[in-house]
Amino acid sequence: MGNSEVTGSNDPLSHTNGLGHKIIATYTLGERPISEVQNTLFPGSIQNDRGFFLGGLGSGLWRNPSDPENEFWMVTDRGPNGKVIVNEQLRRTFPIPEYTPVLVRVHTGDTDVHIEQVLPLRGSSGKPILGLSNLEGKDESPYDFQAETALAYNPSGLDPEDLIRTSTGEFWLADEYRPSLVRVSAEGVVLKRFIPQGVELPGADYPVAAVLPAIYARRKLNRGFEGLGLSPNQTTLFAVLESPLANPDTPTSDNSRNTRILAFDITTERPVAEYVYRFEEVSTFDPAITQADMKVSGIVALPQDALLILEHTDAVARLYKVDLSRATNILNTKWADPATRPSLEMCQDLSEVEVAALPKSLVIDLTTLPGMPNKIEGLAVVDRQTLAVANDNDFGIGSFDQAGNNSGSNVKSQVLIIRLATPLF
Repeated sequence: MGNSEVTGSNDPLSHTNGLGHKIIATYTLGERPISEVQNTLFPGSIQNDRGFFLGGLGSGLWRNPSDPENEFWMVTDRGPNGKVIVNEQLRRTFPIPEYTPVLVRVHTGDTDVHIEQVLPLRGSSGKPILGLSNLEGKDESPYDFQAETALAYNPSGLDPEDLIRTSTGEFWLADEYRPSLVRVSAEGVVLKRFIPQGVELPGADYPVAAVLPAIYARRKLNRGFEGLGLSPNQTTLFAVLESPLANPDTPTSDNSRNTRILAFDITTERPVAEYVYRFEEVSTFDPAITQADMKVSGIVALPQDALLILEHTDAVARLYKVDLSRATNILNTKWADPATRPSLEMCQDLSEVEVAALPKSLVIDLTTLPGMPNKIEGLAVVDRQTLAVANDNDFGIGSFDQAGNNSGSNVKSQVLIIRLATPLF
């Protein structure tokens, strides 16, 4: 696919936070028109990309421990999208409804980053998977860029937010819509999509298995699975919900600090555990916003039953280390029953209901590092003392001119390499 332009930085002294943590390199993705990328893969599939460049790569970031230290896989989400108010109604827009989410292998160097490989997501038929909403009444209604023309729902549509790649070359994706886990071949073909029990996707262009906890269908709108990790022995996935479930309703989710992490066995293709991750109190994390704006994104499974978790708002991002062995496994308990009162999401003091949330300790406040961009969502471990993070630039979406072209936000997709003061494990 050729090389993208890059700006690199290697001046640790100007990127330290005073605690010994340092940004040791920053790489910026150059401008590559979306139509140029996708039409190479699917000729003629995009007639008008409205001036958008390939972006959104920081939704997910993956590096296998055996991979070269400067090689990563990244994933775009459902494509450029926005919100427009029409007749006092907030509508979800898809400026390029033909967009296909892609997996991208990236190679970074001192001053360059190369897009080495682009894998578009395909269905069983071989046709491209789109990023459009799945189900009427369950997802946001899709509209064109002006929010005037309604678009058709697509049961095969995916909104990938994170990825892992196994040693066999297979991929797994965390999808926000249902939420779902998606098994993908080394060639980019969706092999199976795992969704909550009781949910159906008639007409999907791939096999569907409803095996996830039914209560996950109560995910808050546009807040499904956001982070995905893989155990060191490559047998278990860890998928985290971006926000607390809307259980029993959206106001509960908005005020709750309890979200869920699901452990999923790759061999049996079934959930095997579930844990509670407790958000920080927003007033001490980012006083400028509300509890509803707190999110969990990247997740990395570490040795010794530990996870590294990225908790963030758009402006503040912190990494916490949690201990699985000291948390309560709530899978298949009363907390899976939507009739339980109080619901897990309503509980203010989990000790009162004898649930131990994942104990957490702060590893680093990324916001204290000079040069850190907003909306950090991707997270990967390079070695015991080195991390990589990436931002989601939302494809640089801005306003549209009279010709219907994107004006751009000037926010670029970046990968940053961080050297920690002390080893993670």
